[in-house]
Amino acid sequence: MIFNSVHFLIYFIITTVLYYALPHKYRWILLLAISCYFYMVFKPVYILILAFTIVIDYFAGIYIEKATTPQRKKQFLIASLIANIGCLAIFKYYNFFAENINVLSGNASVPLLEILLPIGLSFHTFQAMSYTFEVYNGRQKAEYHFGIYALYVMYYPQLVAGPIERPQNVLHQFYKKVAFDYPMIVQGLKWMLWGFFIKVVIADRLSIYVDQIYTTAPAHGWLTSSVAAVFFTFQIYCDFSGYSLIAIGTSKVLGIDLMQNFNKPYLSFSIREFWSRWHISLSTWFRDYLYIPLGGNRVSFSRNVFNIFFVFLISGFWHGANWTFIVWGALHGIYLIVEILADKIGFKWPLPKITKWIFNFILVTITWIFFRATSLDNAMQMLQNIFTLKPGSFFIGNASFLVYGILGILFLMAADYNSARLNNKYSWIYSDNTYLRWTGYLILLSIILWVGVFNGGQFIYFQF
Repeated sequence: MIFNSVHFLIYFIITTVLYYALPHKYRWILLLAISCYFYMVFKPVYILILAFTIVIDYFAGIYIEKATTPQRKKQFLIASLIANIGCLAIFKYYNFFAENINVLSGNASVPLLEILLPIGLSFHTFQAMSYTFEVYNGRQKAEYHFGIYALYVMYYPQLVAGPIERPQNVLHQFYKKVAFDYPMIVQGLKWMLWGFFIKVVIADRLSIYVDQIYTTAPAHGWLTSSVAAVFFTFQIYCDFSGYSLIAIGTSKVLGIDLMQNFNKPYLSFSIREFWSRWHISLSTWFRDYLYIPLGGNRVSFSRNVFNIFFVFLISGFWHGANWTFIVWGALHGIYLIVEILADKIGFKWPLPKITKWIFNFILVTITWIFFRATSLDNAMQMLQNIFTLKPGSFFIGNASFLVYGILGILFLMAADYNSARLNNKYSWIYSDNTYLRWTGYLILLSIILWVGVFNGGQFIYFQF
């Protein structure tokens, strides 16, 4: 089920009403049942994959906690990791490796599997793995209530595209008694409203122009290609952060807090700052469970450089079984290593802040070209168009989509900048003046209904 659908609107209302109508002790059953339904709308049979990993990790957590020796603890952890990574390897990466082996060998000796990637597989797999890691490290008690643990993995607001939660933040909240609280529900609805706005009004309108250019890249010049690259930079931000806000808001309505996943990343002045603001739940996951165990920055400088680059390569591969994602991750790794080298030798960029911001934005936009491209050839064609200043008339297409896209980007950046100045609150929907606040609600809702694209399909990160 996708958030930007009438189906979800009906589902959300019914679920919320039933949730507050039920006694507290039965709410976990409702949430687990409706979460299963939410996922099975996509492809019912794939819930068996979640069931398999849930059972494995549930018992792994208990046995890890009860293990009397470090060796036994590690054995149960490894069994859990094999189950989770094995599912990813089969469904997400098998065909990638098979195709590349066949290309290198010059024949089709390795057969391909005719299977579809289960939606959101990487997200709920990483969330499940965080549980066993935390139990193994002694930072989380094993969850003995099977239903509550299953709900931790299956919880519908963030099941298919995060945020990737930690057990310490979520598990205890499923036990908490939540009373109907008007301010809390209004807060959740505000986040949902803004999330829907940036998804259907900005992201889905930008996607129409972006798709036209990327699919016909050789036919376009530098200006058109540059606009498409910038448009996608904002499309993916609005698409993914829009999903996260809807998920966080939906959960807030139920009285359950999820972590912040985005913090205005395009206001960053460096790649390091960008990654402290972008997909926070994933970047901290890789920091805590891969970068730090590898030694982090507590090792020699050369080893630290390796750790950074390796983590970003894995991060790129996490996003998709395609060389474009690996290049995307590698570029970010290189950017960050250059920044660290500059700091190490004491080099200060002699640039005003606005120039640093523009330079950082350009670097990030270049990486998004690889992320959006369907192949390395497609990405290189876009880069060639831009950096060789390839001549060509500017492609307008549907003028309304172009105009609304530009206005949407300007409005978004103004809103983010204003919000950063006002303690992360969008002033027009947080005003103390009731009339001004409700005017803000009605304006956003009217724009969504009038300008929004409701055939934009699923969110980009569902494919991961």
